[in-house]
Amino acid sequence: MRYRSSWICFLVLVALTLTGCSALRQAMQNRPCVLNTSQPYDTVHINPALHNITLHWKNPETNEPFKTINNLVEWLGSTGHSVVAVTNGGIFEPELVPTGLYVENGYEFRPLNLNDGYGNFYLKPNGVFFVQHNQFGIKETTHFSTGETDVDFALQSGPLLLRDNQIHPAFTLGSKNCRLRSGIGISPNGHAVLAISNGAVNFIDFATWFRDTAGVIDALYLDGAISTLHTPGDFSVSEEAYAGFLAVTRKKE
Repeated sequence: MRYRSSWICFLVLVALTLTGCSALRQAMQNRPCVLNTSQPYDTVHINPALHNITLHWKNPETNEPFKTINNLVEWLGSTGHSVVAVTNGGIFEPELVPTGLYVENGYEFRPLNLNDGYGNFYLKPNGVFFVQHNQFGIKETTHFSTGETDVDFALQSGPLLLRDNQIHPAFTLGSKNCRLRSGIGISPNGHAVLAISNGAVNFIDFATWFRDTAGVIDALYLDGAISTLHTPGDFSVSEEAYAGFLAVTRKKE
């Protein structure tokens, strides 16, 4: 029986190494709830009058996934974009495919996912971040219509951290479910706030920070454990493979 249990554990670990940003893989990334006291979050404030938010999955020249942040940053630079920030944009499947709705340049590559399941993505209510006519928004998934063909970009993820200034009802005080987390929020003036934790944080503390410190009223969890936020001057090389990316660039004069 002992050998059988060990074999099962080995198979689980092998499965974890083969998955993308799966619920099992993230569960293995739990850490003590400790944030950097001097700078608990790295943030990027995005003004729609000055910045664009775009989503990127595949290189349009090769039709192959960008896979790494470095690949996308190089491509953005080569195509004349001034990069403010790039982060991995949401939860994905092992084959580097976005788990839920994914719209890029007005084209729906992946449909809205209303299924039930296990893991952060399926912790209802989840939601959709979208860009529509240079305006940023977040809606609960069931309130987002795929018939909104004038949406330029859209990304489904979960769970919602905040909805109309209310914290997700499933989050609990003192939760030990702590890991690195990233998310995006929308403030009352229509600006967006992109954030990633410097250390491990639980969902309720992350949502509370978005509401009380960042001053947003809607916020969506993007990803965790393996997330990265790239900003100019960051010369580190990340070889982590992702399915899609959220890029912030400066508007051209």
